[in-house]
Amino acid sequence: MRSGKRSILASCLNIAGKENKLQKHISKKKLETVYQEYNRRDLVDPDPLVFLYNYSDVKDREIVGLIAATLAYGRVAQILKSVTKILDIMGKSPSTYLANSDEDKIKKDTKGFKHRFTTDTEMAAMLIAIKKALSKHGSLENLFLHSYKKEHESIIPALTFFVTELKKFGTIKKSSLLSDPTMESACKRLNLYLRWMIRVDKVDPGGWTKIHPSKLIIPLDTHMFNFGKCYGFTQRKNAGLKTALEVTAGFKKLTPEDPTKYDFAITRFGIRSDMCWQDLENIK
Repeated sequence: MRSGKRSILASCLNIAGKENKLQKHISKKKLETVYQEYNRRDLVDPDPLVFLYNYSDVKDREIVGLIAATLAYGRVAQILKSVTKILDIMGKSPSTYLANSDEDKIKKDTKGFKHRFTTDTEMAAMLIAIKKALSKHGSLENLFLHSYKKEHESIIPALTFFVTELKKFGTIKKSSLLSDPTMESACKRLNLYLRWMIRVDKVDPGGWTKIHPSKLIIPLDTHMFNFGKCYGFTQRKNAGLKTALEVTAGFKKLTPEDPTKYDFAITRFGIRSDMCWQDLENIK
């Protein structure tokens, strides 16, 4: 890791740990500058979001997005390899593949698949769950909308139902792919999926049109967790659901209609080898 990559965060977090009053402040003006300069498609690779750009039909994109997001843990190279393997199985139209494949075929096609803790049995169960969800609700968006209410402060109730139903459809008791909000998980990968599908800009392709971006929760990875602590959005020590909500609340003070707007641009400074946290600090 480059020394510059750690310098600003290391010093900032050290200060924050000793004296909260000394935490740094970040302005909306600065975040807008970061967004305008770094929210670009040429900075997406190797983020698994790149897979969604290949699917113009939302019926396929929502399936691809869920697979890409839920497999987004571990080494980047392995993530891309694993997602590619599943997408190759399903061909040009994942929705058509699932509609035309029975459970035995799905199990046969995914046999031997392995991604860290995710086995072929679990992957098959996930695809079967998606297949059944599509059959019952018509789309994954409709499944999500089943428990979505405009008066809810966030998407947690709808996300809880979404996860519960998928587990039921796939007869999944324990999952390395589907985090559970009721267990206080930050559900980083699922919130990432929702950001991809609900927001629309140069990076996020969207596709789900009935859920407002203001309901989204920050996909709390290590980089955003450290950013939140550094800039006073949270003082929590664990990156759980309450922390994700606090960091989201911090962004809502700046952009109430779109709290995850800056997520992609900010996390580039922690993810990409050619960008360091000091670069973020130097932006005026």
